[in-house]
This record gives sequence, C-alpha cells and structure tokens, in this order.
Amino acid sequence: MERRYKGILCIIGCAFCFALMNLFVNLAGDVPVLQKAFFRNAVALVFSSIVLFRTTKKEDRKLDKSNFWLLTLRSVAGGIGFICNFYAVDRMNISDASMLNKLAPFFVIIFSAIFLKEKANLFQWGAVIIAFAGSLFIVKPTFGMEAIPAVAGLIGGLGAGIAYTCVRKLGQVGTKSAFIVFYFSAFTSLMLGPIVLLQYEPMEWWQWGFLLLTGLAASGGQFCVTAAYSYAPAKDISVYDYSQVLFAAILGFFFLNQKPDIFSVIGYCVIIGVAVCVYLKQRSEKTGTSA
Repeated sequence: MERRYKGILCIIGCAFCFALMNLFVNLAGDVPVLQKAFFRNAVALVFSSIVLFRTTKKEDRKLDKSNFWLLTLRSVAGGIGFICNFYAVDRMNISDASMLNKLAPFFVIIFSAIFLKEKANLFQWGAVIIAFAGSLFIVKPTFGMEAIPAVAGLIGGLGAGIAYTCVRKLGQVGTKSAFIVFYFSAFTSLMLGPIVLLQYEPMEWWQWGFLLLTGLAASGGQFCVTAAYSYAPAKDISVYDYSQVLFAAILGFFFLNQKPDIFSVIGYCVIIGVAVCVYLKQRSEKTGTSA
C-alpha cells in the first residue's frame, strides 16, 4: 500500500509540473510556438541525457532496430501533440487546454484496441463516447476561426494518445523509460532545431527565463510520471493525473486572470466524472467487489 501512495504523490507531482509548464508557456509571451517547443525539449534533452547515462546500463542505451519505427512514431505523435497543446495554451484558458489534453487516456483505449489488439468492453467504449461529448462543452464547436485553438487542443490529446500507446508497447518489449524519453527529446529537438534556426525571433531575457522554466517543469513532469508508474500500476493512480486541470485553473486565475466559463466547467465535470467511473470500475474488477 505504501508504494501506491508514493505513486499517487508522484502522479500529482507530475500534474503540477505540467500545469506549471503550461503557465510558463503562456507567460513567455509572443514567441513562435515552434520556438517554444524547441526550447522546451532542448532543456528536457539535457536532463534526460543525464538520467539515461546515470541510471541505465550501456546495453540499455543502444537503439534496438526492431523498435526504431515505434520509437519514431511515438516521437512524431508526441511532438505534434505537445506543439498543438502549446498552440492551444497560448490562445485559450490553460485549464481548458489542459483538459483537452487529458482526453489522451480515452484515445489510448481506441488505439490500443486497433493496434495492440487489446479489446475494449462496452463500458470502456461508452466512457470514450461520453468523454468526447463532454469535450464539446470545452471546444464549443463553431465554424469560425475562434474554434482553431480548441481543435488544436483536441489534436494535442490525440497525439498524446498515440504516443502513450507506443510507450505501452515499448514497455512490453522491455525498452527502458529513460531511453524512450531521451529518444523523444533528441528526435524532436533535431527536427525543430533547423526550423527555429531559420525563423528565429529574438527574445527578451525574461522570455528566455520562462522558456527555461518551461523545460524544467516538463522534465520534472516526465520524471514524476515515470516514477509514478514504477511504484503502482496505471489503473490504481492514473485518475489522479486529472488534478492537473485543478492546478491549471488555480494558476490561470491567479497569474493570468483566467476564469473558465460554465460550459467549460460542465465539460470538466463530465470528463473527470467518466475518468473516475473508469477508475472505480477497474478497481472493483481487481478486488472482486462492486463499485
């Protein structure tokens, strides 16, 4: 039981770090999204390199050719996911953007059924449908340009869902989490580097500071989530990751004067409510009791 509590603390720490990351992205101001994304992952690359070389054996740092395409798909999907999330964070309430990104676990259900042949039951499919219905309260579908940030937020959740599905498969074949994080950080930094170099826009010292803090917060989030799932299985602790929305709402209110509207709050309640139901269902199946 003690390990489960450690897992819960780590996943809440992860949620807080990623909420801070979204805040710092917004506070960095008028900097191109790709430039923000590059500095976020360049900092993460430094930290993931240190962790990789200090905590893993030499053989665990080598690229297994059989996993190359899976690692690359994880990196491409994850890269698109966090770039879209950054775009959404810049243009809507950070709590709304965080909530849309938290649709990722429901995308995992879909992609795991398609690509990993992990069959979802009717309850899980129902949870996916209700969660996406709840997301409409946040997206508030329109045919105008104002809907683009929300759509980007949804795509961010989709990208994260594909990335998490790849991570799940990589974990099943024995790829170390430190190497997965390192490969992702290195891949996206190399892909974004030339673009940022050609289209670089000068930044003020305080923007450099916020982007450094963005990278530090992202690194903290990645290490916390890795530690969390080493202490306890996902079905026991993943629901606590939704605390990021609460943290984002508090940070957005105090630092950005952002207040989610009633429709967004309804969407939060629907999605988090479904996540809690899925969590309780999984717990009851594990213990053999009724939820």
